[in-house]
Amino acid sequence: MNKNNEELLLDCLKIVAPGTELRMGIEYILQGKTGGLIVVGDSEEMLKLVNGGFYIGCNFSPTRFYELAKMDGAIILSSDGKRILYANTQLFPNPEINTSETGTRHRTAERVAKQTNTLVISISAKRDVVTIYKGDIKYMLEESRTILSKANQALQTLEKYKEGLDALTFNLTVKELEDIVTLFDVASVLQRSSIVQRTEKEVKEYITELGSEGKLLNMQTEELMANILSDSLNIIGDYAQADIDAEPFELKDRINLLSEKELLKLDSIAKILGYEIEGSLKEVNIHPRGLRIVSEVRRLPQSIIINLIDKLGNLKNILNANIEELSEVAGMGKIRARSLHERLKKFSEYYLYNDLYNRKGGIIPRVKI
Repeated sequence: MNKNNEELLLDCLKIVAPGTELRMGIEYILQGKTGGLIVVGDSEEMLKLVNGGFYIGCNFSPTRFYELAKMDGAIILSSDGKRILYANTQLFPNPEINTSETGTRHRTAERVAKQTNTLVISISAKRDVVTIYKGDIKYMLEESRTILSKANQALQTLEKYKEGLDALTFNLTVKELEDIVTLFDVASVLQRSSIVQRTEKEVKEYITELGSEGKLLNMQTEELMANILSDSLNIIGDYAQADIDAEPFELKDRINLLSEKELLKLDSIAKILGYEIEGSLKEVNIHPRGLRIVSEVRRLPQSIIINLIDKLGNLKNILNANIEELSEVAGMGKIRARSLHERLKKFSEYYLYNDLYNRKGGIIPRVKI
Protein backbone atom coordinates (compact mmCIF):
# COMPACT_ATOMS: atom_id res chain seq x y z
CA MET A 1 0.00 0.00 0.00
CA ASN A 2 1.44 3.37 -1.01
CA LYS A 3 1.81 6.31 1.38
CA ASN A 4 -1.35 8.11 0.16
CA ASN A 5 -3.48 4.99 0.60
CA GLU A 6 -2.01 4.41 4.08
CA GLU A 7 -3.10 7.91 5.10
CA LEU A 8 -6.55 7.43 3.54
CA LEU A 9 -6.98 4.14 5.39
CA LEU A 10 -6.08 5.77 8.71
CA ASP A 11 -8.65 8.51 8.06
CA CYS A 12 -11.28 5.85 7.36
CA LEU A 13 -10.37 3.89 10.49
CA LYS A 14 -10.79 7.02 12.62
CA ILE A 15 -14.36 7.39 11.35
CA VAL A 16 -15.34 3.83 12.33
CA ALA A 17 -13.13 3.44 15.43
CA PRO A 18 -14.55 2.24 18.78
CA GLY A 19 -15.92 5.17 20.75
CA THR A 20 -17.52 6.81 17.70
CA GLU A 21 -21.29 6.83 17.22
CA LEU A 22 -20.94 5.22 13.80
CA ARG A 23 -19.04 2.28 15.27
CA MET A 24 -21.70 1.91 17.95
CA GLY A 25 -24.35 1.76 15.24
CA ILE A 26 -22.31 -0.84 13.33
CA GLU A 27 -22.08 -2.94 16.51
CA TYR A 28 -25.88 -2.79 16.86
CA ILE A 29 -26.25 -4.05 13.30
CA LEU A 30 -23.81 -6.90 13.93
CA GLN A 31 -25.70 -7.90 17.08
CA GLY A 32 -29.00 -7.75 15.22
CA LYS A 33 -27.53 -9.79 12.31
CA THR A 34 -29.35 -7.65 9.74
CA GLY A 35 -26.37 -6.69 7.60
CA GLY A 36 -26.07 -3.33 5.93
CA LEU A 37 -24.60 -1.16 3.19
CA ILE A 38 -23.55 2.34 4.29
CA VAL A 39 -22.13 5.18 2.25
CA VAL A 40 -20.39 8.03 4.10
CA GLY A 41 -20.52 10.79 1.52
CA ASP A 42 -23.04 12.99 -0.27
CA SER A 43 -21.09 14.38 -3.21
CA GLU A 44 -22.93 15.11 -6.45
CA GLU A 45 -21.15 12.22 -8.13
CA MET A 46 -22.21 9.88 -5.32
CA LEU A 47 -25.86 10.96 -5.28
CA LYS A 48 -26.14 10.29 -9.02
CA LEU A 49 -25.77 6.57 -8.23
CA VAL A 50 -28.67 6.64 -5.74
CA ASN A 51 -32.12 5.50 -6.84
CA GLY A 52 -35.31 4.91 -4.88
CA GLY A 53 -35.60 4.78 -1.12
CA PHE A 54 -36.68 7.82 0.84
CA TYR A 55 -35.16 10.97 2.27
CA ILE A 56 -34.55 11.06 6.04
CA GLY A 57 -32.54 14.22 6.74
CA CYS A 58 -32.11 13.72 10.49
CA ASN A 59 -29.15 13.82 12.85
CA PHE A 60 -27.24 10.57 13.21
CA SER A 61 -27.82 8.36 16.22
CA PRO A 62 -26.83 4.68 16.61
CA THR A 63 -30.41 3.58 17.35
CA ARG A 64 -31.91 5.37 14.32
CA PHE A 65 -29.12 3.98 12.21
CA TYR A 66 -29.79 0.44 13.42
CA GLU A 67 -33.55 0.65 12.83
CA LEU A 68 -33.06 1.93 9.26
CA ALA A 69 -30.55 -0.86 8.56
CA LYS A 70 -33.35 -3.42 9.02
CA MET A 71 -34.45 -2.53 5.50
CA ASP A 72 -32.60 -4.06 2.55
CA GLY A 73 -31.38 -0.91 0.81
CA ALA A 74 -28.31 1.25 1.40
CA ILE A 75 -28.07 4.08 3.93
CA ILE A 76 -26.49 7.35 2.80
CA LEU A 77 -24.79 9.50 5.42
CA SER A 78 -23.41 13.01 5.07
CA SER A 79 -19.66 13.30 4.41
CA ASP A 80 -18.97 14.05 8.09
CA GLY A 81 -21.19 11.14 9.20
CA LYS A 82 -23.34 13.40 11.40
CA ARG A 83 -26.58 13.15 9.42
CA ILE A 84 -28.61 10.33 7.94
CA LEU A 85 -29.72 11.53 4.49
CA TYR A 86 -31.34 8.56 2.73
CA ALA A 87 -32.40 5.02 3.62
CA ASN A 88 -33.51 1.91 1.73
CA THR A 89 -31.92 3.21 -1.47
CA GLN A 90 -30.56 1.25 -4.41
CA LEU A 91 -27.08 2.00 -5.73
CA PHE A 92 -26.22 1.63 -9.43
CA PRO A 93 -22.44 1.93 -9.95
CA ASN A 94 -20.78 1.21 -13.30
CA PRO A 95 -21.06 -2.59 -13.74
CA GLU A 96 -17.86 -2.65 -15.80
CA ILE A 97 -15.73 -1.65 -12.81
CA ASN A 98 -13.62 -4.63 -11.81
CA THR A 99 -14.41 -6.20 -8.43
CA SER A 100 -12.96 -9.16 -6.54
CA GLU A 101 -16.11 -9.64 -4.45
CA THR A 102 -18.81 -12.26 -5.05
CA GLY A 103 -21.77 -11.19 -2.90
CA THR A 104 -24.15 -8.58 -4.33
CA ARG A 105 -23.77 -6.17 -1.38
CA HIS A 106 -19.97 -6.34 -1.35
CA ARG A 107 -19.70 -6.06 -5.16
CA THR A 108 -21.82 -2.93 -5.06
CA ALA A 109 -19.80 -1.48 -2.17
CA GLU A 110 -16.48 -1.99 -3.92
CA ARG A 111 -17.68 -0.54 -7.22
CA VAL A 112 -19.21 2.53 -5.58
CA ALA A 113 -16.02 3.15 -3.62
CA LYS A 114 -13.85 2.88 -6.73
CA GLN A 115 -16.14 5.02 -8.88
CA THR A 116 -16.67 7.86 -6.40
CA ASN A 117 -13.69 7.52 -4.02
CA THR A 118 -16.22 7.58 -1.16
CA LEU A 119 -16.07 5.58 2.07
CA VAL A 120 -18.44 2.62 1.78
CA ILE A 121 -19.07 0.12 4.57
CA SER A 122 -20.47 -3.35 3.94
CA ILE A 123 -21.72 -5.43 6.89
CA SER A 124 -22.24 -9.13 6.27
CA ALA A 125 -25.31 -10.54 8.03
CA LYS A 126 -24.12 -14.15 7.95
CA ARG A 127 -20.41 -13.81 8.68
CA ASP A 128 -20.44 -10.86 11.13
CA VAL A 129 -17.75 -9.21 9.02
CA VAL A 130 -17.40 -5.45 8.46
CA THR A 131 -15.50 -4.41 5.33
CA ILE A 132 -14.63 -0.82 4.46
CA TYR A 133 -13.87 0.39 0.94
CA LYS A 134 -12.52 3.66 -0.39
CA GLY A 135 -11.03 4.00 -3.85
CA ASP A 136 -8.83 0.94 -4.29
CA ILE A 137 -8.64 0.35 -0.54
CA LYS A 138 -10.33 -2.68 0.94
CA TYR A 139 -9.98 -3.41 4.65
CA MET A 140 -11.77 -5.85 6.95
CA LEU A 141 -12.36 -4.65 10.51
CA GLU A 142 -11.61 -7.03 13.35
CA GLU A 143 -12.85 -7.34 16.91
CA SER A 144 -11.19 -4.99 19.38
CA ARG A 145 -9.68 -7.82 21.43
CA THR A 146 -8.04 -9.29 18.32
CA ILE A 147 -6.65 -5.89 17.31
CA LEU A 148 -5.46 -5.26 20.88
CA SER A 149 -3.55 -8.54 20.90
CA LYS A 150 -1.86 -7.68 17.59
CA ALA A 151 -1.12 -4.15 18.81
CA ASN A 152 0.57 -5.45 21.97
CA GLN A 153 2.73 -7.82 19.91
CA ALA A 154 3.68 -4.97 17.57
CA LEU A 155 4.49 -2.75 20.57
CA GLN A 156 6.79 -5.42 22.00
CA THR A 157 8.58 -5.59 18.65
CA LEU A 158 8.88 -1.80 18.65
CA GLU A 159 10.41 -1.87 22.14
CA LYS A 160 12.94 -4.48 21.00
CA TYR A 161 13.96 -2.46 17.95
CA LYS A 162 14.14 0.71 20.06
CA GLU A 163 16.55 -0.98 22.48
CA GLY A 164 18.75 -1.91 19.52
CA LEU A 165 18.61 1.66 18.23
CA ASP A 166 19.57 3.04 21.66
CA ALA A 167 22.63 0.76 21.75
CA LEU A 168 23.70 1.78 18.24
CA THR A 169 23.20 5.47 19.03
CA PHE A 170 25.21 5.15 22.25
CA ASN A 171 28.02 3.50 20.29
CA LEU A 172 27.89 6.25 17.66
CA THR A 173 28.11 8.95 20.35
CA VAL A 174 31.19 7.35 21.92
CA LYS A 175 32.88 7.06 18.53
CA GLU A 176 32.01 10.68 17.73
CA LEU A 177 33.66 11.80 20.96
CA GLU A 178 36.75 9.75 20.07
CA ASP A 179 36.58 10.85 16.41
CA ILE A 180 36.66 7.28 15.05
CA VAL A 181 33.25 7.16 13.31
CA THR A 182 32.89 5.07 10.17
CA LEU A 183 30.25 5.26 7.47
CA PHE A 184 29.10 1.82 8.64
CA ASP A 185 28.26 3.21 12.11
CA VAL A 186 26.17 6.06 10.69
CA ALA A 187 24.33 3.92 8.13
CA SER A 188 23.56 1.31 10.81
CA VAL A 189 21.90 3.89 13.09
CA LEU A 190 19.84 5.35 10.23
CA GLN A 191 18.85 1.85 9.11
CA ARG A 192 17.59 0.90 12.58
CA SER A 193 15.87 4.27 12.97
CA SER A 194 13.93 3.66 9.76
CA ILE A 195 12.96 0.15 10.92
CA VAL A 196 11.72 1.61 14.23
CA GLN A 197 9.64 4.23 12.41
CA ARG A 198 8.12 1.60 10.11
CA THR A 199 7.18 -0.51 13.12
CA GLU A 200 5.68 2.55 14.81
CA LYS A 201 3.50 3.10 11.73
CA GLU A 202 2.09 -0.42 12.14
CA VAL A 203 1.41 0.15 15.84
CA LYS A 204 -0.27 3.49 15.06
CA GLU A 205 -2.57 1.79 12.58
CA TYR A 206 -3.75 -0.60 15.29
CA ILE A 207 -4.13 2.29 17.75
CA THR A 208 -6.25 4.22 15.24
CA GLU A 209 -8.47 1.20 14.69
CA LEU A 210 -8.84 0.74 18.46
CA GLY A 211 -10.09 4.31 18.83
CA SER A 212 -10.87 5.18 22.44
CA GLU A 213 -9.60 1.76 23.55
CA GLY A 214 -6.07 2.50 22.33
CA LYS A 215 -5.20 5.52 24.50
CA LEU A 216 -2.79 3.67 26.79
CA LEU A 217 -0.99 2.06 23.86
CA ASN A 218 -0.71 5.46 22.21
CA MET A 219 0.93 6.94 25.32
CA GLN A 220 3.44 4.08 25.43
CA THR A 221 4.25 4.51 21.75
CA GLU A 222 4.69 8.28 22.07
CA GLU A 223 7.11 7.76 24.96
CA LEU A 224 9.15 5.21 22.99
CA MET A 225 9.36 7.42 19.90
CA ALA A 226 10.41 10.61 21.70
CA ASN A 227 13.32 12.33 19.91
CA ILE A 228 13.86 9.52 17.37
CA LEU A 229 12.93 11.64 14.37
CA SER A 230 14.89 14.70 15.52
CA ASP A 231 17.96 12.55 16.30
CA SER A 232 17.92 10.93 12.88
CA LEU A 233 17.55 14.33 11.17
CA ASN A 234 20.52 15.66 13.16
CA ILE A 235 22.61 12.61 12.25
CA ILE A 236 21.82 13.19 8.59
CA GLY A 237 22.71 16.85 9.04
CA ASP A 238 26.02 15.79 10.62
CA TYR A 239 27.12 13.40 7.88
CA ALA A 240 25.36 14.11 4.57
CA GLN A 241 27.73 15.34 1.90
CA ALA A 242 27.73 19.14 1.63
CA ASP A 243 27.07 19.14 -2.12
CA ILE A 244 23.72 17.32 -1.81
CA ASP A 245 20.90 19.66 -2.81
CA ALA A 246 18.37 18.34 -0.29
CA GLU A 247 17.32 19.06 3.28
CA PRO A 248 17.80 16.41 6.02
CA PHE A 249 14.06 15.68 6.15
CA GLU A 250 14.06 15.00 2.39
CA LEU A 251 16.96 12.57 2.75
CA LYS A 252 15.15 10.93 5.68
CA ASP A 253 12.06 10.47 3.52
CA ARG A 254 14.20 8.83 0.83
CA ILE A 255 15.57 6.38 3.38
CA ASN A 256 12.08 5.61 4.68
CA LEU A 257 10.87 4.99 1.11
CA LEU A 258 13.50 2.30 0.49
CA SER A 259 12.06 -1.18 0.02
CA GLU A 260 12.71 -3.72 2.77
CA LYS A 261 15.34 -5.38 0.58
CA GLU A 262 17.10 -2.07 -0.16
CA LEU A 263 17.00 -1.00 3.48
CA LEU A 264 18.93 -4.10 4.48
CA LYS A 265 21.82 -2.91 2.30
CA LEU A 266 23.72 -0.18 4.12
CA ASP A 267 25.19 0.92 0.78
CA SER A 268 21.71 2.20 -0.19
CA ILE A 269 21.67 4.54 2.82
CA ALA A 270 25.26 5.64 2.16
CA LYS A 271 24.32 6.61 -1.42
CA ILE A 272 21.40 8.72 -0.18
CA LEU A 273 23.87 10.57 2.07
CA GLY A 274 26.04 11.22 -1.00
CA TYR A 275 28.73 8.53 -0.62
CA GLU A 276 29.64 6.27 -3.56
CA ILE A 277 31.67 3.53 -1.90
CA GLU A 278 32.87 0.34 -3.59
CA GLY A 279 34.63 -1.25 -0.62
CA SER A 280 33.58 -1.82 2.98
CA LEU A 281 31.78 0.99 4.77
CA LYS A 282 33.78 0.08 7.90
CA GLU A 283 36.93 1.37 6.20
CA VAL A 284 35.50 4.84 5.48
CA ASN A 285 36.15 7.28 8.34
CA ILE A 286 33.90 10.32 8.50
CA HIS A 287 33.73 13.26 10.87
CA PRO A 288 30.53 14.68 12.45
CA ARG A 289 29.78 18.36 12.15
CA GLY A 290 28.51 18.29 15.74
CA LEU A 291 24.86 19.17 15.16
CA ARG A 292 23.38 16.26 17.15
CA ILE A 293 25.65 16.39 20.18
CA VAL A 294 25.64 20.18 20.51
CA SER A 295 21.82 20.19 20.23
CA GLU A 296 21.59 17.51 22.92
CA VAL A 297 24.12 19.04 25.31
CA ARG A 298 22.91 22.64 25.27
CA ARG A 299 19.67 24.13 24.01
CA LEU A 300 20.84 26.84 21.68
CA PRO A 301 19.03 28.71 18.89
CA GLN A 302 19.54 26.91 15.59
CA SER A 303 21.21 29.98 14.12
CA ILE A 304 23.93 29.92 16.82
CA ILE A 305 24.54 26.20 16.32
CA ILE A 306 24.97 26.80 12.58
CA ASN A 307 27.36 29.69 13.31
CA LEU A 308 29.31 27.44 15.68
CA ILE A 309 29.70 24.69 13.09
CA ASP A 310 30.54 27.17 10.32
CA LYS A 311 33.30 28.73 12.43
CA LEU A 312 34.87 25.61 13.94
CA GLY A 313 34.10 23.10 11.18
CA ASN A 314 33.37 19.88 13.05
CA LEU A 315 32.69 18.28 16.43
CA LYS A 316 36.37 17.56 17.19
CA ASN A 317 37.23 21.24 16.90
CA ILE A 318 34.17 22.21 18.98
CA LEU A 319 35.21 19.78 21.76
CA ASN A 320 38.78 21.07 21.74
CA ALA A 321 37.81 24.76 21.70
CA ASN A 322 38.25 26.79 24.89
CA ILE A 323 35.70 29.22 26.32
CA GLU A 324 37.34 32.19 24.61
CA GLU A 325 37.16 30.54 21.19
CA LEU A 326 33.54 29.50 21.72
CA SER A 327 32.53 32.99 22.80
CA GLU A 328 33.81 34.39 19.49
CA VAL A 329 31.02 32.57 17.64
CA ALA A 330 28.36 35.02 16.44
CA GLY A 331 25.48 35.19 18.92
CA MET A 332 27.19 32.93 21.50
CA GLY A 333 28.51 35.27 24.21
CA LYS A 334 30.65 34.30 27.20
CA ILE A 335 27.82 32.96 29.39
CA ARG A 336 26.60 30.56 26.73
CA ALA A 337 30.17 29.66 25.79
CA ARG A 338 31.07 28.76 29.40
CA SER A 339 27.88 26.72 29.82
CA LEU A 340 28.45 24.86 26.53
CA HIS A 341 32.10 24.17 27.38
CA GLU A 342 31.24 22.74 30.80
CA ARG A 343 28.36 20.62 29.52
CA LEU A 344 30.41 19.21 26.64
CA LYS A 345 33.07 18.19 29.15
CA LYS A 346 30.52 16.45 31.42
CA PHE A 347 28.81 14.88 28.42
CA SER A 348 32.10 13.42 27.17
CA GLU A 349 33.06 12.11 30.61
CA TYR A 350 29.65 10.49 31.04
CA TYR A 351 29.69 8.61 27.74
CA LEU A 352 33.33 7.59 27.81
CA TYR A 353 33.04 6.38 31.40
CA ASN A 354 29.92 4.35 30.70
CA ASP A 355 31.45 2.93 27.54
CA LEU A 356 34.36 1.65 29.61
CA TYR A 357 31.93 0.39 32.25
CA ASN A 358 29.94 -1.44 29.59
CA ARG A 359 33.03 -3.04 28.07
CA LYS A 360 33.82 -4.49 31.49
CA GLY A 361 30.42 -6.18 31.66
CA GLY A 362 28.41 -3.43 33.30
CA ILE A 363 25.05 -2.08 32.23
CA ILE A 364 24.58 1.28 30.54
CA PRO A 365 22.50 3.55 32.79
CA ARG A 366 19.37 4.84 31.09
CA VAL A 367 19.39 8.28 32.68
CA LYS A 368 21.80 10.87 31.32
CA ILE A 369 23.50 13.59 33.33
